[in-house]
Amino acid sequence: MPRTTALALSLVALVASEAAAADLELGRTTFAGACAACHGAEAKGDGPMAELISIPVPDLTRIAARNGGEFPWLKVVHLIDGRTGLRGHGGPMPLFGALFADDAAAADAPDGTPVITSARVLALTDYLAAIQAAE
Repeated sequence: MPRTTALALSLVALVASEAAAADLELGRTTFAGACAACHGAEAKGDGPMAELISIPVPDLTRIAARNGGEFPWLKVVHLIDGRTGLRGHGGPMPLFGALFADDAAAADAPDGTPVITSARVLALTDYLAAIQAAE
């Protein structure tokens, strides 16, 4: 492989790595600001508001475990942004899609489905995927 090709590929990989790190940081800070009060700082479902909610607050580190070991990326995007049609995610959780509407972004789901939602919803989904408990 020519030197210039190798250098170009290295630069692309570096930029992609930095972008992924920035997205995870956006996801982490979005989680801390919008989710941790109920789901807890470690996403275990034990936030300070959890005791005030009428249904159990789920442990978000076990989404994949509850789904046969696969993280349901597209389903999580839809639950966060509210397009599933479930009122408040099936309970008292607020829908965040409208709150994050000012930063529209597009992505491809793992199955190739095109998704248009908020950059913060995408970053939050990727953050949740990254913190899944090992089985």
